[in-house]
Amino acid sequence: MSGHGVRSRQVEETRARILRTAERLFAEHGVASVSNRQISEAAGQGNNAAVNYHFGTKSDLVRAIVRRHAGPMEEIRRGLLERHAGSTEVRDWVTCVVRSITDHLTALGSPSWYARFAAQLMTEPTLRELAAAEIAEAPMFLAVLDALHRCLPDLPDEVRRERDDMAHTLILHFCAQRERSGTTEWSSTAAALIDAVDGLYRAPSHQSVP
Repeated sequence: MSGHGVRSRQVEETRARILRTAERLFAEHGVASVSNRQISEAAGQGNNAAVNYHFGTKSDLVRAIVRRHAGPMEEIRRGLLERHAGSTEVRDWVTCVVRSITDHLTALGSPSWYARFAAQLMTEPTLRELAAAEIAEAPMFLAVLDALHRCLPDLPDEVRRERDDMAHTLILHFCAQRERSGTTEWSSTAAALIDAVDGLYRAPSHQSVP
């Protein structure tokens, strides 16, 4: 391998180490409580400015972590979309929403920090918007959501958006709780969430009642 190739590999290994370390620290302590310098030190970087050098701002680092997981989850959704193509059952599309996360957590092995990291993003408006912007560019996620919404034609748009938010919050925080406990039983977690989220979407809306 040429000197340039060795250098490129070293850079990629350093970036990956920083991403894993940042994800763990953010998951355990919260994004706002962890500095780029702390991440550099915990990642074993002699240069305390390593995070800034490789990623830029903290928001850029968070975005890189989100993207690191977005690709694998999109591939899981692609397979689930193919399996449930043409379905008009709410439960099938709720399954796609839930299992894109729980199957990814299964693949990560134990310990993992992604669910706790993702739940942390929901507590800070700016970071929540950052994550939402990344999701908005995920075509498989949007296709699943569109299919789910088509199964709920009688639900007002505003109520549907509220329930999307409720479902997202429930899934991430419940997975974070299970992850924190050290679970490896993601299939049972998925089953419980699918039951709950299916019921959430199917519940009648009384929005128009005075």
